[in-house]
Amino acid sequence: MNRATAKHLIERYFRQLTDGCGNGDCTNEFCASCRDFRPLDNNSAAAKALELFKVNAKLCNPHPAKKDALDGEMSESDLCPVKEEFSDVHHLTENSVSTILSFCEERGDYSALIRIIGRIFSNSEALIQSFRKDEPIDAENLDSSEPTDVEKQEKQTSETAGASSAAPDEGLDEMLDPCEVTVDIGAVRRFYDRLLSLDQVQAAFVNALVYLTPNMELDLEYLDVYETNPDYLNIFVIVLENSNLHSPEYLEVALPQFCKAMSKLPVAALARLSKLWSRYGLDHIRRMTETFQQLITFTVVSNEYDGENLVNDDVTVVAATQCLKVAFYASILGSDVDVEHNEEEEDDIESDELTLHELLGEERLYKKGPPVDPLEKELGVRPVDSIRPLLPYEDFVNESLNEVVEMDKDFTFFKVNAETKFSFQSCPFILSVITKNQGLYYDNRIRMYSERRLTALYSMVQGQQPNPYLKLKVRRDHIIDDALVRLEMISMENPSDLKKQLFVEFEGEQGVDEGGVSKEFFQLVLEEIFNPDIGMFSYDDDTKLFWFNSSSLENEAQYTLVGLVLGLAIYNNCILDVHFPMVVYRKLMGKKGTCLDLSDSHPSLFQSLRKLLEYSGDVEEDMMLTYQISHLDLFGSPILYDLKEQGDQIPVTKDNRQEFVFMYADYILNKSVERQFKAFKKGFLMVTKESPLKYLFRPEEVEMLICGSRKLDFEALEKTTEYDGGYSKDSQIIKDFWETINSFGEEQKRLFLQFTTGTDRAPVGGLGKLKMIIAKNGSDTDRLPTSHTCFNALLLPEYSSKDKLRERLLKAITYAKGFGML
Repeated sequence: MNRATAKHLIERYFRQLTDGCGNGDCTNEFCASCRDFRPLDNNSAAAKALELFKVNAKLCNPHPAKKDALDGEMSESDLCPVKEEFSDVHHLTENSVSTILSFCEERGDYSALIRIIGRIFSNSEALIQSFRKDEPIDAENLDSSEPTDVEKQEKQTSETAGASSAAPDEGLDEMLDPCEVTVDIGAVRRFYDRLLSLDQVQAAFVNALVYLTPNMELDLEYLDVYETNPDYLNIFVIVLENSNLHSPEYLEVALPQFCKAMSKLPVAALARLSKLWSRYGLDHIRRMTETFQQLITFTVVSNEYDGENLVNDDVTVVAATQCLKVAFYASILGSDVDVEHNEEEEDDIESDELTLHELLGEERLYKKGPPVDPLEKELGVRPVDSIRPLLPYEDFVNESLNEVVEMDKDFTFFKVNAETKFSFQSCPFILSVITKNQGLYYDNRIRMYSERRLTALYSMVQGQQPNPYLKLKVRRDHIIDDALVRLEMISMENPSDLKKQLFVEFEGEQGVDEGGVSKEFFQLVLEEIFNPDIGMFSYDDDTKLFWFNSSSLENEAQYTLVGLVLGLAIYNNCILDVHFPMVVYRKLMGKKGTCLDLSDSHPSLFQSLRKLLEYSGDVEEDMMLTYQISHLDLFGSPILYDLKEQGDQIPVTKDNRQEFVFMYADYILNKSVERQFKAFKKGFLMVTKESPLKYLFRPEEVEMLICGSRKLDFEALEKTTEYDGGYSKDSQIIKDFWETINSFGEEQKRLFLQFTTGTDRAPVGGLGKLKMIIAKNGSDTDRLPTSHTCFNALLLPEYSSKDKLRERLLKAITYAKGFGML
C-alpha cells in the first residue's frame, strides 16, 4: 500500500479519536465528538486508529467550527485549504478552474489548486454540483480552438451507431437524452487534460478519492442517496474520466475503494451509466475495461488463493468485476444490436404435483434455470442480441482470475448460495470457455447423480431392478431406427431419464462404455443422418456446411433425434463432428436468422442480395425482380414461393428492396425450415433446458462445446501425453512416434485423433487439455497399434524401425472401425 496515503489516513483516524470532528450532534461511535464516545489516551488512540484503518471505518467530515484548527495541522497535500484564496469556491466550473490555474501559474505555486482539488473531490455534495451543464462558460478562459475529446467522441459515435445515433451537430445533450446526466462531460475532459499533466496535483486526486469513497459506500448502502438524488451519479461520471486511474498510486487504495462504492449503486443507476458509456464511444469503453481489468489482475497476482481463501471472498476483485459488467453491456449497447428477431420460447406446463426434488428439499439446486441478470433485464438487451460489440468478447476475459477461481466452490455459490455468496458465473463474460465448461460439467454431473439417486429410490419403493443409466442398445446396421425408437419412448414415458449418464452397447460386441463407445455411437448416428442420400440436410460444397432441407420427406422425429444427440453430447461431455453454420447455434440460443446470417450459411445468396442493396441503377427495370422467389426441392425441381400475397405482381424497387432482402432471408433461414428446426430444437431442449447453458455461453461457444476446437495443436498434445508400460518421453520409439505424427498431413492427423480418442476434434481448450496415454504393447511385432478410446490410450508395440512404425500406424488409423479391433 502507498505509505504516504496510509500514514495520512491513520493520522486522520487518530485526530478523529482524540479531537473529534467538532460536530456536537455527531453519531459516529469512533469520533471524540460523539456523546457516547469514551475518551482514549494517545497510545490507545494510536492503536485504535490502526484498527479503524484496517477495517476502512467511517471518517467524519470536519465540522465548520473545527476546520480552522484542523487546517493548521495539515500539509499542502491535505484536503482542506489553509489560506483564504478561493475560499468561496464550493464546486468547480470551467471558469473557476481557469481562474485558479492562472492564479497559480502566475505565482509558480500550485498549492492553492491542490487544496481546492482536495476539498472539492473529497466532498460528494461539491462534486455533484461541479461541472454542471447549466453553468455559464467564459469563452476567453477556454483553450477551445481545437475540437475537444468529447466533440471527437460525438462524431465517432454518430458515425458508428447508425440510425440509433444523433448527427454530430446535434450535440451530446440531445444525443444522450434521456439517459444523460447533468454533468458537462466536455468540460470534465478538458479539466483533466489540463490538470493531469501537472505532477503536483496527482497526490491531491488520490488522497481526495481515498477520503471520499468510504463515505460514498456507506451512503449508497444504508442511506439510498441515489433514490433521493439521481445526480449522485455525477460523482462516478466525473471521477471515472480520470485517465490515470490505472496507475499504481490509484490501484493500491483509491481505485479498490471506489469500485466498492460503485458496486453499491442500484441497478437503475448502473444501467444509466452503461447507456451513457455506450454513447461515449469505443476509446472510452476500452479505457474503462482496461482500468477494471488491471485492478482485477493486480489484486489477483498480489494475493494467494486456495480452497480456504477464495477469490470469491476478495471484495476488491468482486467489486471490480461488477464494475466491469457495466463496461461489458456498454460495449454491446454501443454497437449494432438486434432485440427484435427472437425465436418463440416454448411455454412450460406448470404442474400442481410436487416433484421428488421438491419433496427432498432440493428444489433450489434443481430449479429450472438461472435467474435473469438484473442489469441485463434493466437494459433490455442480452449478449446474444449483439451483432458485433464495440470491444471483442475476449477483452473481457481475465486469464489471471480464471487461473485461481475454484469452480467447484463457485458452482455451489451460483446454484445454492447466490443471495449470500458471489459467483463469477453471474458475470460469465469474465470467464473463459474452459472455465465455464467446468461449471457446466459440475451441473451435468450433479444432475446425473441426482437422477441415479431417484432411480434407486423408485426401485426400492416399487421393488424393481434399479436402472441408473440411460441405456441404449443398438445394432450397427440399424443404428438410427434403434436409437430413434428407444429415445422416443424415453422422451414420452420418462423424459427425466435423458438426464442420466449415457451408456451405449452395440449388439453382439463386447465392451464396457466408459466414454469411448458413446463417442463412436454419436459419430455413427451423425454419419448416417448427415448422409446426403437421406436428404435431411443439404450440403454446400463451397462452405462445407450442412443446412436443413426444407423439402425433406423425413418426419419431425428424425430431426428431434438430431437435436437429442447434440444435447446428449454436451450433457455427456462428448465432441461431435457436425458442420452447421453459426446461425443454427444462434437460433438454438433464441435468435431468429437475419440477412447478416446468410454470409456463412448461404454466401452466394448473401452476395447477390448485397449487390441488390448496393445497386445504383434502376432496380425495377434492370433486375426485374418480384416478391416471388424460387428454390430447388429434394429432387432438384424449382419451387415458387410468394413473400407477400400475389408476390409475382409486386416488383422490387429501390424503395422496397430493403424489405425484400429481409423477407427473403427470413424465409430461407426461418419460415422454410420452421417444421424441421422446431423439431430439432425440441430434441436439444429435452436435455439442456434446465442447464445454465443458455445463460453462460454465447452461440460461438456452444458450437465449441458441441464440435470442439478446429485447431489441432499436436505440440501441446505431446507436452501433456503420459507414458506407461516401460515407455518414457526419452524412449527412441516415442521420439520416432512424434516425428512421424508431426510429418502427417492434416487429414492423417485427424484420422489418428479419431483412432485414439474416438473423435477428430480437440476438446474445449485445445489438445493440451486431452490426457492421452501411450503404453508399451510388447516388443517388435507385425501386429497393428490398438487403442482404448474410453481412456484415450494408444497401445504401441516397440517396432524395430521408424519406417515400420509409420507403416503400421497408417494402416491402423486408416482402416480401423468398430470396438476391439486388433
